[in-house]
Amino acid sequence: MEKTVPPVQVTMTTAAQAAQQHITRQKETFLTWAEDLFTWENIFKMIGAAVVVLIMCLIYKLVLNAIRKTPSVKNNIQRGAIITKIVKYFFYTVLVMYILSCFGIKLTALLGAAGVAGLAVGFAAQTTVSNLISGLFVISEGVMKIGDIISVGGMTGIVDSIDLLSTKVHTFDNQMIRIPNATIINTNFQNNSFFDKRRLTFSVCANYNTDIQNALNTFSKAPALCPTVLQDPAPAVWIDNFGSSNINMTVAVWFNAADYLKTKNDMFIALMQVMKDAGISMAYNCIEIAAHDDGGPKEKPDAKKRTAHKPKKGRNTTAEKSTGKH
Repeated sequence: MEKTVPPVQVTMTTAAQAAQQHITRQKETFLTWAEDLFTWENIFKMIGAAVVVLIMCLIYKLVLNAIRKTPSVKNNIQRGAIITKIVKYFFYTVLVMYILSCFGIKLTALLGAAGVAGLAVGFAAQTTVSNLISGLFVISEGVMKIGDIISVGGMTGIVDSIDLLSTKVHTFDNQMIRIPNATIINTNFQNNSFFDKRRLTFSVCANYNTDIQNALNTFSKAPALCPTVLQDPAPAVWIDNFGSSNINMTVAVWFNAADYLKTKNDMFIALMQVMKDAGISMAYNCIEIAAHDDGGPKEKPDAKKRTAHKPKKGRNTTAEKSTGKH
């Protein structure tokens, strides 16, 4: 009798043969690919590509060292860090494109796809792109550096970092504020630390009984009492206008930016001191409150009182009787 082979065993045998054939085909494909890849021509191409990559890395390091030795970058740490990042990204982009071209990948198709993707991303992230471009302008202009005191849109703080998308500052009460770079470009920007010297103005006044020339001479003595006030440029005093109650004047002094608080406090103290010594006083607005009679008829208080407490007859008689009895 002939032996009957179970169907399950036949299926497993067929699957094993199919797997073995697939593995064999994969080996043959890999060997064919390896033979085509590791030809003498391709080997020389890979060696040439490796040499080019090494040369590009050497040029990259030389460019970075040259950038770091530039005085403008050396004096501005933040600007140097951002320029270094830009050079790094540019180097890696060129390196990847060169390696892809060595393997025969067409860059035109990639550039076309990147252009379409960039256009879509640009429409979807207009604010981000605007901040990025504004960040490049902020960095290139060099209008501020880390540690400067800036004012933007009513916010004042000390610069902590200048990035491509935003600038981070902390306020004087130690709160962190992130300012988008587009805001810095599109609004009024004030850097209080850009110049070494700054000027402060103080509004002072004297009443109309004061001799004006004497007041000018008196206020001119105040800057000399402050050690942080600079004499070049010299302090100045002038008359602003005639107010409703006082003669308004201004005292202007120059100082180093680092001495802002000390100069301000010392000048207020000195102004009060010279005014006290010279007997100069300020007039204050006073409000007088006076009672006003509108002219209407008024009843006498006594008549109102008598009318309000007029007793009834019955109760009055009883009261008199009880009083008479006592």
